[in-house]
Amino acid sequence: MTGSPGDALESPLLQGYLTHLASERRLAALTVENYARDVRDLLELAGGMPVDRLTVHDIRRFVARLHAQGLGGRSLARKLSAWRSFFDYLARDHGLPANPAAGLKAPRAPKRLPASLTPDEAASLLDGADEDPLPLRDRAMFELIYSSGLRLAEVLGVRLEDLDLDEGTVRVLGKGAKTRVVPVGTKALDAVRRWLPERVLLARPEAREIFVSRRGTALHPRTVQKRLEARARAHGLDAKVHPHVLRHSFASHLLQSSGDLRAVQELLGHASISTTQVYTHLDFQHLAKVYDAAHPRARRKSKA
Repeated sequence: MTGSPGDALESPLLQGYLTHLASERRLAALTVENYARDVRDLLELAGGMPVDRLTVHDIRRFVARLHAQGLGGRSLARKLSAWRSFFDYLARDHGLPANPAAGLKAPRAPKRLPASLTPDEAASLLDGADEDPLPLRDRAMFELIYSSGLRLAEVLGVRLEDLDLDEGTVRVLGKGAKTRVVPVGTKALDAVRRWLPERVLLARPEAREIFVSRRGTALHPRTVQKRLEARARAHGLDAKVHPHVLRHSFASHLLQSSGDLRAVQELLGHASISTTQVYTHLDFQHLAKVYDAAHPRARRKSKA
């Protein structure tokens, strides 16, 4: 393979690859810079070895070295993606016989969980004497997310015929086009009942969604996020609150109160309970309190 880049990080092959990214794949300049940095790291790790002599064992060794240096799973996955792309380019245009990074996976990054509100914080966020139409709508929407554990897309998709105020249930269309019916709490039902007369005045005749914009049309997700952030600031919450925080708070609070993981799984609409186990983590102090109170060998003897 001509121009094997063992001698310099600014090799003709690297420059050709970056030109390919910019001109053929039309990637943004910042993205090309990120690819360039990752491939330069690869060439530096190779220590002068021509890239057509690198094997899958070398790539694994490079990944292990970077991981030992503290590079996280997400960053390693990004580097591996850039390396695979580089080797694919070399195979296509320069006769590289095989891609040594093909099929390799970075160490799994720990799943980042959204912050959870305390019950007092949730109450502070949702309580209030809302009178104007849009604050009434916002409160009803946020109460419904927190009451029933809905995703943002699910609550925005709830139609008039999906909500049964008498039975206290709502039908939602979740991921994978799966429908589920979940209970709605009293406070959420009350908030929705207060919003519905205002909705009649705002909504266009063809609109079926329960929650509509000031123009009477379907709400945009970003609008909801901004409205929730503003409401959180107005109620003195420091943390950046977004709709998924309310869903996560629902799951955490319900699991802490009931301990019923399967029920929480059904309410959240998770296909696998393993997702629920990660999503609805309990803090260690709560687990310790449950253990101390429930386990016969853990109960503290009262002092005489």
